[in-house]
Amino acid sequence: MNSITQYKNTKCSKILPVTYGALGKKLLRHHRFLALGFGITLTYIAVVPSAVSAQEDQLTPLPPAAVRFEGGFAVDINNSVVHWNKGVIPYADFVEMFRTGRKQFALGEMWGKAVRSSAMFYRYHQDPELKAVLKKTVADLLTTRQANGSISCSKTSEQPDGPKGDLWERKYVLLGLEEYYEQVEKDPEVLQAMIDEADCTLAQIGPPPKIRIVDQGWSPNRIESSSILEPILRLYKLTGHQRYLDFSHYIVEVEGGAKGPNIFEDAFNNKTPEQIGGSYPKAYEMMSVFEGLVEYYRVTGNEHWKQAALNLYQNIQTKEITLVGNGGCDIKHPNMLGEGWGNTALEQTSPKINRMMETCVGMTWLKFCSQLNRLTGDPSTVDEIERYAYNGLLGAMKPSGDGFSYLNRLNGSKTNNAQSWGWKFGTLQVSCCNLNGPMGLAYLPFVAVMNSKIGPVVNLYNAGNATAQTPGGQAVQLEIKSSYPTQSDIKVNVSVPKSERFTIKLRIPAWSTKTTLSVNGRALKAVAGTYASIDRTWSHGDKIELGLDMRCRLIDAPHGSDPAGDHFQALVRGPIVLARDENLDSDYNKPVSFITKDGYIEATPIVPTLPTTRLQFRVPTSDGFIQMMDYASVNSWNGKHICTWLPTKHE
Repeated sequence: MNSITQYKNTKCSKILPVTYGALGKKLLRHHRFLALGFGITLTYIAVVPSAVSAQEDQLTPLPPAAVRFEGGFAVDINNSVVHWNKGVIPYADFVEMFRTGRKQFALGEMWGKAVRSSAMFYRYHQDPELKAVLKKTVADLLTTRQANGSISCSKTSEQPDGPKGDLWERKYVLLGLEEYYEQVEKDPEVLQAMIDEADCTLAQIGPPPKIRIVDQGWSPNRIESSSILEPILRLYKLTGHQRYLDFSHYIVEVEGGAKGPNIFEDAFNNKTPEQIGGSYPKAYEMMSVFEGLVEYYRVTGNEHWKQAALNLYQNIQTKEITLVGNGGCDIKHPNMLGEGWGNTALEQTSPKINRMMETCVGMTWLKFCSQLNRLTGDPSTVDEIERYAYNGLLGAMKPSGDGFSYLNRLNGSKTNNAQSWGWKFGTLQVSCCNLNGPMGLAYLPFVAVMNSKIGPVVNLYNAGNATAQTPGGQAVQLEIKSSYPTQSDIKVNVSVPKSERFTIKLRIPAWSTKTTLSVNGRALKAVAGTYASIDRTWSHGDKIELGLDMRCRLIDAPHGSDPAGDHFQALVRGPIVLARDENLDSDYNKPVSFITKDGYIEATPIVPTLPTTRLQFRVPTSDGFIQMMDYASVNSWNGKHICTWLPTKHE
């Protein structure tokens, strides 16, 4: 710390008493905290917030209802809304826990998760029935506010209830209310409820004599409690109240997001995901905290924290994400039951894995990638979103639409219900994952087409329509005509009232090594793993034609700790992972030797045999043709099995 005299005339936002010790030493090391007392006891800490330096995102979402899908994702979204979000979610039972208490730790998360995805679905299609459901449950929740302003499953005398996850539950109350307020209805009573919830938290949590945030929660390093950072910062941006930024400073720059290790500095120092957080690198919760760190960077402009988030992204991408776009396993941390980082990308074929790829992990990875896409404009983040969306996300969804699997596997039993965690509401078993899965679906129209300062950006190629804005302020309509990912050809019809020069960006996936691109028949260059930027004067009726490289790629398995790990191969066609399905083929797990041509496989699309199959292919092997389908379509809810990494028969 620099000389104390430099701060003597500094205006401080608040004065906090604190006992000298480990926390005092942390505070003294940080330049935003000023020691005003000395000796055995560090008497006071003055919080000196840095000047707000808002950072603009490279990409911004389109307004509500500006993107509408046709087919594909539209069917999946409707399936979830009708049969889950509007169908069977027991909103009233979730609210009741805030009146009478929970019967299992952290069950108070359920209301916020359900409302968050429903509000994002409403943002997409403005369904009046869904709005009515949301208005009713929000009004119901607001009747549970306690005298201290909290909405909590723990009574006031027990707050903050660390072992039961009170802060984690408050995080989801805030997120649910925030999504409702921002996407459905800007009700001042809802905003006040958020302020009261946050202020109650600030009154209870902080430097001593308050309770430190890293002493709250159920995990060994209490990482989940610091994930309240994201909604606190969102509330700061809604209200401008300095106290919420001060509290965010405390979480990030004093406590470091976890008890013991400073997870933000670990990420900045490029530690692998499984090394971050000490002996408890919980995947879902870690990314939730780092979503908050991205929001913190947006407000403060501190490049240190931006780099920490980017390092975590790059290391998760290379070391943890599997073939189907999700990660986490139990090979190194069995106490985390398949929900922790464990070098999953390398170990994904290991028979030592019993549990892997929690849906909450995949959905949060999708959201974290979206955060960084908006922040940096990096197209690789959308490659990751697309990979998870078409494979891991849809592969976890029940064919009936009423929920998602808790965990997923690549070989063997693909899906399960809430066998590891959850609670029964009548006959309905509800887990964190079948509440979080719909949020992944609701995010797809949010990222599909976006705006930039120079014009619209097309991220996803599901057929549909989008209305963006030109730099000159005109509404430009993009009609995406495709049967992607079944076929490779994509057409984008451009409609703009008056001719104007601006740029339309199209994501060229990293896997598309041979791409064709033209505007009105004129060929243009397209490079894999970049955005193709088309800067020209656009007029009504202009047509973009894009042809992506949908050749079927043969992927060799990584060689992890399993000695036979390199004896597996997988097939990927465009963004789609193929698999063998026991429902279709009793020899689904038998060794095969694929016939390749120039390094690719002639996987021929055929009419699906089963009614719920999206894509089915005829694949040549040395023993004749086998039938394979997209990973997402394999139905293991009936007890059947899957084989995604296929054992190789060496000729």
